[in-house]
Formats: sequence, structure tokens, C-alpha cells
Amino acid sequence: MFSSLIPKFRVKSIFDLSPELLMKHGISLVLTDLDNTLAPYSGQEPSDKLIKWKNELSAASIDIFIVSNTRTERAKKFSALWGVPYIDGAKKPSPDALIRAARRMNRAPGETLLIGDQIFTDVWSANRAGVLSVIVEPLKLTNVFYILRYIAELPFRAFAKKFE
Repeated sequence: MFSSLIPKFRVKSIFDLSPELLMKHGISLVLTDLDNTLAPYSGQEPSDKLIKWKNELSAASIDIFIVSNTRTERAKKFSALWGVPYIDGAKKPSPDALIRAARRMNRAPGETLLIGDQIFTDVWSANRAGVLSVIVEPLKLTNVFYILRYIAELPFRAFAKKFE
């Protein structure tokens, strides 16, 4: 069980994932969490930097797909503005939504990566789905619950290799 919680790789932010680095690892589909990975919990629109990153990946034929546990209109709006498909209410750590997203995009687990900010949802679901797991630093730790969860995750994060 504990090995299922260890991310394969770690990066500071999604912007550390260049098209060249992803292609080097055979990745053609990036599944990504939304909250605190792409935007803070209060962020309603993709940033200019995020749009530029998506365009760079698209130019390299790497697709992006949001897989979020949120059940608000936020995921729908964010995805529409960013121009990517999404699944909300994903129920991570269940791997089902990740598997559905990869199938929808006609990708095998070996060419799929999930990036997220949480060990107990994002990483655990990615490892259970057989896709590459990459952990990022949360964008914003806004309350005591998030800080305590992050502290509890530190031992698992320590075992992740730097993605290079």
C-alpha cells in the first residue's frame, strides 16, 4: 500500500514539464488535477503562462486532460476557457476517471502521465491506474488543513525522483 503512495517523479510546478522532457519519457497525454495544481482554489481562469504552456504541448502533439474531484461549475468553465476536455467528480484516489480519460483520448497507460499536488488522491490514483505519477508543490497552502496534509505527505514526496 505505501509504495502506491510514492510518486514516480517530482517537479516544482507544471511549467517544469517541457514538451521535450515529456517526449523523452514517451508521454503523449498529460492528465492533470485542477485545484492547487493548475490554479489556486479561487482561480477561475487559466493564466497567460498556463495558456502558453498548453500551446507548447499542443504544438508537440501532447494532449492535456483535466481530471478533478471538484463538482462545481469551475472545472467546466476552466476547461472551456483553456480548450481542454475534463472529467469532474473524479473520485480520486479511484483510478476509474484516469482510465476513462486515457481511453477517451486513445492512449495507453504507458504514454500517460498524471500531475497533481496531493499524494492521497492524485498520486495514489495514478499509481493504481498504471500511469506515470508526478507530484508538484501546491500553489497555495491557504488553511491549516492543507498545511497539515502537506506535512503528512512529506515522507512520500521525499522518495520521488526529480523528473529529468
